[in-house]
Amino acid sequence: MLQAYTKPSYTGRFIVFEGPDRCGKSTQANMLEKYFTELGKEVVITREPGGNKVAEDIREILLNPDNDVTAMAELLLYEASRAQHTEQKVLPALKAGKIVICERYTMSTCAYQGYGRGIDMETINRLNNIATLGLTPDLTLVFLMSDKYFKERGEYLFSDRLEREDEAFRHKMRKGYREIAAKQENTVIIDADNDIKTVQETVLKEIKRFNII
Repeated sequence: MLQAYTKPSYTGRFIVFEGPDRCGKSTQANMLEKYFTELGKEVVITREPGGNKVAEDIREILLNPDNDVTAMAELLLYEASRAQHTEQKVLPALKAGKIVICERYTMSTCAYQGYGRGIDMETINRLNNIATLGLTPDLTLVFLMSDKYFKERGEYLFSDRLEREDEAFRHKMRKGYREIAAKQENTVIIDADNDIKTVQETVLKEIKRFNII
């Protein structure tokens, strides 16, 4: 029987930004990092898939549009990247008392590979628990936007393998985010159709409401 992990202890704070591609996660993550840094906090900003050498190498495989990756191989590659990232970067920073801001974590796997690809959610949840060593976010902010903004914001951008999925896939994935967010603790949905300043104000309001600092 595979081992089940419980949430490890640490003194830092773990914030995850979730949501589909082009919803503004990176912009808001960088703005929040600046906000915390100006308050004198130690901050680590990172992303999934990626965050360190091995995980970034896996990211290249996953997002390369020239690669034909099966659904199960895709899931296992994401989990391999997550295992490396969590153990080598995220947990050490949290145990050192730092604030970690991560673009995407386990919810994205549930939304993309679960709802989008149709892989059994029990399998995904079990693999997520193993790859994270039981680590869950202290706060998850889910940025959701209308599909028209996905198209507008990507008009002049290179599209990776996941961004090239069709509208039906994106609909299933967004449905996944909404349904998972409704059931997951310490999770807030943010309307990413709003302008950058309005979204930032909402992010900071939730940071304070959840006593992150």
